Amino acid sequence: MPTVRENIAYTFEHFMLIYRGTLVRVARAVALIVLAALALEVFVFNVNYFASAGYRTIDLTDRLSLTQSDDGSYVLTDVNHVMEFWNLNTEVRNIRLAFDPDQPAQLISVKIQFTDDAHQTYFDSTEYTVGVPLADISTKVEQSMFVNLQTAGRVENLRIEIAGEEAGGEVSYPILLDGVYLNAHRPFAFSGWRFGAVLILLLGAYLFRPKSAIYRIRIVENPRKSKAGIVCAVAVEVALLTLFLFYGSNLVGVATAGYNYGSWDGASLVNTFEVGGDNAQQYAELAKSMAEGKLYLEEEPPQWLKDMADPYDKGARDEAQKATGEPYLFDVAYYDGHYYVYFGVVPVLLFYLPFYLLTGANFPTAIGVLVMAIAFVLGATALLDRFARYHFRAVSLGMYLLLQIPLVACSGILYLVKFPTFYSLPIMCGLAFSVWGLYCWSRSSMARHRCGWLFAGSLCMALVAGCRPQLLVLSFLAFPLFWRTYITERRLLTAAGAREFACLAAPYVMVAAGIMGYNYARFGSFTDFGANYNLTVNDMTKRGMNAGRLAPAFFTYFLQPPCMTGVFPFLQPAPFDTTYMGQTIKEVTFGGIFACLPVLWVLAFSKRILGMRARQRLTRTIMGVIVVLLGSGVVVALADAELAGILQRYYADFSFMFLAAAVLLYFVVNEQLARTRRAHDLMLKLLIALVCASVTYSLLLCLVPETGWYSNVYPWAYQDLLQTALFWK
Repeated sequence: MPTVRENIAYTFEHFMLIYRGTLVRVARAVALIVLAALALEVFVFNVNYFASAGYRTIDLTDRLSLTQSDDGSYVLTDVNHVMEFWNLNTEVRNIRLAFDPDQPAQLISVKIQFTDDAHQTYFDSTEYTVGVPLADISTKVEQSMFVNLQTAGRVENLRIEIAGEEAGGEVSYPILLDGVYLNAHRPFAFSGWRFGAVLILLLGAYLFRPKSAIYRIRIVENPRKSKAGIVCAVAVEVALLTLFLFYGSNLVGVATAGYNYGSWDGASLVNTFEVGGDNAQQYAELAKSMAEGKLYLEEEPPQWLKDMADPYDKGARDEAQKATGEPYLFDVAYYDGHYYVYFGVVPVLLFYLPFYLLTGANFPTAIGVLVMAIAFVLGATALLDRFARYHFRAVSLGMYLLLQIPLVACSGILYLVKFPTFYSLPIMCGLAFSVWGLYCWSRSSMARHRCGWLFAGSLCMALVAGCRPQLLVLSFLAFPLFWRTYITERRLLTAAGAREFACLAAPYVMVAAGIMGYNYARFGSFTDFGANYNLTVNDMTKRGMNAGRLAPAFFTYFLQPPCMTGVFPFLQPAPFDTTYMGQTIKEVTFGGIFACLPVLWVLAFSKRILGMRARQRLTRTIMGVIVVLLGSGVVVALADAELAGILQRYYADFSFMFLAAAVLLYFVVNEQLARTRRAHDLMLKLLIALVCASVTYSLLLCLVPETGWYSNVYPWAYQDLLQTALFWK
């Protein structure tokens, strides 16, 4: 009898006998791609190192007219923060401002002016020209201390000013400067992050090229290969998602000896800490109250709030707060003299209450967002795989991944991970429960024990009501998914069908009873979630419904083009104008999904594509699913605008619905064109372009500087990212 070692050796030899040629080709291609990424990092991204190698450096330090500190550094103050050099009469390729590395980290904006052969005086921006822009320099990022100049001939005079509040900057004086140099030699800088990013891009381009072998691997005919490819892709997505969340360290709430070490307790391997202030801890505070048998927050509202005739009028609240000096909690529900949390209660029961009972500490919200984001990725992948394998036989691994990637990356979850706050957590939970509920429902159709899968699916779908009630519209997908089985074929009239229907409906009844009881215990109403009692920027008790809000919301959420600049990360907040003569709740947004996600343009041909499917199949299941998804997406987007406002995180409420509908349409088109090679190749090339544009937009949105994010809290560190991307500066 052969030993385990002999069996392994035999399996390996058999595998190599079959796949040796393929492995050799793949290894050769990967090696070339690694070499290409390495060459780009060394020779292209370090172009300034090679360009400055022959410069003759000029040291201007001894010409500084600044006070010196005891250690010899020059001191820039709020009174004396200008350096001017006359009669240079030399070519200037770059300037190096060498800041003392021992001073506190900060981002400094520097205004540079010069005279040259084309300018006898210092020049600035005019009506028709743009002068030298401010240079942002981090005192902790060496590459940012070099500023390349584009001059006309020799520079005569040079003026360097630390731009303070008058230029929109915030400077903490004193600033310690070690020296000023012209035509300085740039150091060689190998960026592991940049090398890794380029390597992933090149590997992706190679993997998804039109002639790649992954388009010949049918997921139905080659289940092992396709599942292995899908697992690898999901592993990469989860890793990138995790790295991105932990990049925004100021919002994570987890500290170790080497990560957020300023909040590390000095003893534990990992400890948690509060982020975002009192308002951000309301889920954690609710868990503490629940542990003591209460449903309202322990913090007592100020007496002036209790005495107000209308505590929901923000202007009146602000005046009362100024008069008394007593603060109040913002963005919580206030009712009958107590603070309540109007956000869905399921995240508290799922994360915060168990964590508090076990540790006595507040659960870090960002970890909950990450867990549910990973759950969403896994659920969406499983759901897509289920539809591809059992409703479409011509889907290849390449086609599947081309659609799975935008389904995940463009659904809005990246923005929720960018801001992993308690605002994002209920949305993320609702999305995760939705995709897993739909997966269980889909799985039930071919399972031996349907009741278990139906019960699990309905439980997930019902729990959405305790997370993000808007997403309950996805429960209407039960009609196209089950109509044929239980109504057309009359399975509902059988004993087995009746049991299955009971399993389908029972979780909704159970969860509804729990949530209605929770609402009644707080507000004396089974259907009152408390959102109208929110102490926010407008009076929710009088907000009502107004058709005038719909047009600007529809344009913003769906049609508005992105606002672009020529500087990385290119995206800017989109402008917003409206003729609605009332209060509009609006935060920054970055364009409508139909304008920014070209992968959705297939929806314009829905009627024709659905007609193809209807003629091909007797069942109308796919058609019904797509119709419900599209209708639900529009309803949720407009309901969000009416009930709450126009916010970027709300895109996650409905983007998945449109993307899922688009994915199914692409599956239908792929099925129809599978036997027409030329048309199928054209469709594939077009899809690759649309997916690349859509995913690029979504990734850039992750890096746009925003208030409260890493770029705002640690602008000096964010400068390192900008320098990595803008390598030619």
